[in-house]
Amino acid sequence: MHFDKSPKEKPCCTLPTVKKLLEQKRKRETSSVPPSCSAASTSPVPPTTITHLSSLEPFTCTGASNSYSDMAVSFEPWTTAPEPSFSYYLNQPGPSYAYNLPMTPDYGTQPQTFGDAISHTYQECPLTVPDPSLGSSWPLLDSQTTQMTFGTPLDAAKLKEARMLLSGMDYSRAIGQDEDGDTILHIYTAKGLRECAYAAAEKLRDLGKLDAKEHKGKTALLVAVTANHPEIVQDLLSLGADINACDIKGQTALHLAAHYGFPGVLQEILSSRPAVNLEARNFEGMTALHCGAISHSITMKALSSSGLADVSLQTKAADKLSCVQMLLSAGSSLLSQEIKSNKTVLHLAVKEGNIDLVRYLLKIPLANMKEFVNMKAHGHTALHMAAGLHGNPHQEEILQLLLSKGADPSIRNLENDQPAHLLQSDLHGEQLKLMLKKRNASSRRRVMSLLDQE
Repeated sequence: MHFDKSPKEKPCCTLPTVKKLLEQKRKRETSSVPPSCSAASTSPVPPTTITHLSSLEPFTCTGASNSYSDMAVSFEPWTTAPEPSFSYYLNQPGPSYAYNLPMTPDYGTQPQTFGDAISHTYQECPLTVPDPSLGSSWPLLDSQTTQMTFGTPLDAAKLKEARMLLSGMDYSRAIGQDEDGDTILHIYTAKGLRECAYAAAEKLRDLGKLDAKEHKGKTALLVAVTANHPEIVQDLLSLGADINACDIKGQTALHLAAHYGFPGVLQEILSSRPAVNLEARNFEGMTALHCGAISHSITMKALSSSGLADVSLQTKAADKLSCVQMLLSAGSSLLSQEIKSNKTVLHLAVKEGNIDLVRYLLKIPLANMKEFVNMKAHGHTALHMAAGLHGNPHQEEILQLLLSKGADPSIRNLENDQPAHLLQSDLHGEQLKLMLKKRNASSRRRVMSLLDQE
């Protein structure tokens, strides 16, 4: 990532791209050994990790699209050496000094007191994250919750120094974009340098470039979401960043937060004004709720296949389920169907055998629950999809849950098959077929009884 130079000029150092910075952050936070980071001259307090970062994982949904792995940014390895403090760069010549601030992600996340006035004040925003156990009721407020707070003030001294750094920087470096489309705001955001990002955002906002996009279509806000920096997300939104901006895949901040499973970031987005479009579609025709459900299923599959009590995967699954719950609590529609295959979030959960998500969705009190359960996706109801879960250990429970909520085993798909016709041809399949036939016969008796009463 270099600015234009004459052919003979050699760069004084290699400049990191945003995707390299994000990869280093993920590797550092998922590593078992905490990395050593150079400290700024103002000696920031140790960072506090709010949520665990998700590792990049394939994002797939059979029947919806071939692959969603592109939703995650592809990264390349990048390492940095310890670097001097802010003040050092104020006196350094050359085209690249502005991009080489100390790598100190999430610094300034502890409450601090200061006397200098800053341009924006923050109030603590309580976030209630529901217990991911499926015993929780709707809405999301139950007796077992985890309380998190955001809204840590900006460090006034660091903000002042960052503004000085920007004011002393070459104009083209401060407001321009490099060959990858990255502005200095993208870089500061990816590094987690909050005060520097705030100062850069002020400058770009005044020039109408706060939502400048890099070559993948990501604004600084989308970079902050992907890097899991809720406070920088809050800062950028307070300065007027477009909350509904999307990248070249049509992914908004809401899609990315739901996919990666970042409850803290998602809370900042959902609590912002103007309100975010909960039903915005990416270019695969999915809402953030669909993305969150698919991503949760992927993590649950990984957890199941690991065969071990993987704490990291358990935490990731809990975070992703919390994001699904938060979206539904905020008003995301359960009835929304993704465009390519018409699946609802229930279809997506059942098709993947995601028992935790199925349990949760079917506990939501809907006046039209029966209609919801029997919605079709290209002719298939959720019951058809459950019947096709051959060998899945949760198949019988999912069938029973759907039947208990009014799933109709007599409905036929486009091939004229009822769910019973799609069951496996073995002893267990015969037992399940008998269960469906009994429910079907019971339903017919109820219908006949109602007709007789009329």
